[in-house]
Amino acid sequence: MISVREATDRIRNLLVQTDSEEIPINSANNRILAEDFHSERNQPPFDTSAMDGYAIQSNDAIPNKVLDVIGSIPAGADIPPVAVGSGEAYRIFTGAPIPLGADRVIIQEDVEVSGETIIINNAFETNPFIRPQGGDFQKGFSVKSPQQVTPSLISLLAAMNAGQLRVRKKPVVSIVPTGDELMMPGTELPENKIVASNIFGLQGILENSGAEARILPIAKDKFQAISTSLDLALDSDLIITVGGASVGEYDLVKEAASNLGFELSFYKIAMRPGKPLFAGRKESTVLIGLPGNPVSALVCGYIFLVPAIKYMLGLTDFNLPRKKARLTTPLGKNGDREHYMRAKVEHTNVEATIAVHERQDSSLLRTFFNSNALLIRPRSDHTRDAGEIVEYMELL
Repeated sequence: MISVREATDRIRNLLVQTDSEEIPINSANNRILAEDFHSERNQPPFDTSAMDGYAIQSNDAIPNKVLDVIGSIPAGADIPPVAVGSGEAYRIFTGAPIPLGADRVIIQEDVEVSGETIIINNAFETNPFIRPQGGDFQKGFSVKSPQQVTPSLISLLAAMNAGQLRVRKKPVVSIVPTGDELMMPGTELPENKIVASNIFGLQGILENSGAEARILPIAKDKFQAISTSLDLALDSDLIITVGGASVGEYDLVKEAASNLGFELSFYKIAMRPGKPLFAGRKESTVLIGLPGNPVSALVCGYIFLVPAIKYMLGLTDFNLPRKKARLTTPLGKNGDREHYMRAKVEHTNVEATIAVHERQDSSLLRTFFNSNALLIRPRSDHTRDAGEIVEYMELL
């Protein structure tokens, strides 16, 4: 058995990063930016009014001063050719360009209007209410890649006049469930059948990581059925099989994969849950075989599939971060496999605390649902007392 770290490295060595494509900005949310984007303009492109009011010279900002209103400047208007002189004002609206000669805006609440004149109140805001040209960003400003396109980044890129963005193509991932005992949810179930549940959790993990995931029909525990499913999935960037990866006489996935030309990199990892995991590649298609137990598959999804997809998308920070919390209950000595224990983390004003669920059987999905973290026990870890600091990974 190899370590989790070595398995992660070997999987990464098998993977191929995706190409890029150009898409409209309104389709770019959650995609990964594939090249830097440079602004060709200032934002704002001119000095602009931050409020509705009157554009004046600062020297005229005097209590009870009377100013002549010589024009109006709505948002989107050109800068008037006539400059503001002493004793004059332009009616101006939020987002409109500041006229020549003006160096402040007095807001409309701070004046009294009388025909074509305004009278400045005794008390008024001292803020000039002008947003300077280039105050947000200037021509030549760059958004660096690779990074995930978030709603705030989309808004910034749109302000930089980006109509199209070059992003990484989503890795196409085929999920191949295997097992005579499995049936899809929503069907009438005989007593000797169970629902194929973990494949939908894996699909969510993959899609949340940026992949395009598709679930293939359940392959029966027959060599030809598994071979056919794998063959159908060869157009994928990544194939995930679920079940059939152990050592029983019906665990045929490795044999079928080898027969199709996949070269296996490793089999079995010193981890719990998830020991019977393997990986290999045929040309540019990578295969990862996950165990069939529901929680085992999902834990492996977080530990191996999330970093794999992030790496394929060109991200450099692809591993899920490890955090620290204070243990609330004692733990006995760990065995010779790294143990990922379902747990609940709570955050207070002082620190994070973590409580491990008592039942850790790899079939218990309700326990997984009630968890928001995986506590990480190193191989042969010593007993842990309540109050000790331990490492964990968040379940996103």
